[in-house]
Amino acid sequence: MSVLELRGVSKTYGQGPAEVHALAGLSLSVAAGEMVAVMGPSGSGKSTLLTIAGSLEEPTSGEVLVGGAALSGMSRNGKARLRRRVIGYVFQDFNLLPGLTAAENVALPLELDGVAVGKARAAGLAALDGLGLAGRASRFPDELSGGERQRVAIARALVGARQLLLADEPSGALDSVNAEDVVRLLHEACQRGVAAVVVTHNAQLAAWAGRVVFLRDGQVTGQTTPPTGPESLLAGPGQGR
Repeated sequence: MSVLELRGVSKTYGQGPAEVHALAGLSLSVAAGEMVAVMGPSGSGKSTLLTIAGSLEEPTSGEVLVGGAALSGMSRNGKARLRRRVIGYVFQDFNLLPGLTAAENVALPLELDGVAVGKARAAGLAALDGLGLAGRASRFPDELSGGERQRVAIARALVGARQLLLADEPSGALDSVNAEDVVRLLHEACQRGVAAVVVTHNAQLAAWAGRVVFLRDGQVTGQTTPPTGPESLLAGPGQGR
């Protein structure tokens, strides 16, 4: 069963002359253990795809299912619960709370979901340990490097056995070494059964994905399955196998 399904999803902003079609009848299915990279020029609808898939905003039309459950039938509280338990979101700018330590940032989604503080912190520490950050758990975000902050963000997105990981340019603020480390972590999460959708401009990152989807003007214009390597992605859709 697909973890994520978008069926004929459209998203329109504004009205009249100011109307913008961010997505236009887009359909996409992502299975457990699959990593899908989404590429396309600025304004192609990549980030809108993620926010709609993550229940952060509503589509104008179409249907979104996460774990087989239609988002349109969920209450606001139900969607918030889904984000805490099932969906992990990795932002380009990390979005860590500066007043919390790394361990506290990672444990926060569990605590908000009613998990006892001690149990949530233990899960947070285990997640950090799995990403090689056990020794940095008590540090605040401004005491961490960019690569460390992104790994903390990934730990927060995966804690609590999330099923779906949505990442928006996760390597955009990192140097090449840290970027490769982050992509490897995302790939390893997929090998454990997590479904991932990664928006990126980075062909090297996309080469780790099992499938690359190209967007333009809110529509899928092509796919490579699997990519033959980063060079095949630079030419755009239709150039891979």
